[in-house]
Amino acid sequence: MGAEKNLPPGSAAMLVLSLLEEGDKYGYQMIEELERRSDNTFAFKAGTLYPLLHTLEQQGCVTAYDGEPEKNRPRRYYRLTPKGRKKLMEMKAQWNSL
Repeated sequence: MGAEKNLPPGSAAMLVLSLLEEGDKYGYQMIEELERRSDNTFAFKAGTLYPLLHTLEQQGCVTAYDGEPEKNRPRRYYRLTPKGRKKLMEMKAQWNSL
């Protein structure tokens, strides 16, 4: 079981939005980066990440676009929106108050 299941509600979204604050990324890239930065504590599965990204997209916090394929594999990139940046700031403030 990954540690992300034990996080307070909204924490997974905060982690993803924080990654996107640094620049556009595709899903697998986010999974790898979270694992690397957390020393494999957070091992998101695609079945966890992509529904979260779709929810954030529906909320207007991220936008998605198709980038140039790498090695014949299409890449769908995600970008933080101004609304997502504001939500991230609010989440960080709540986290810091804990």
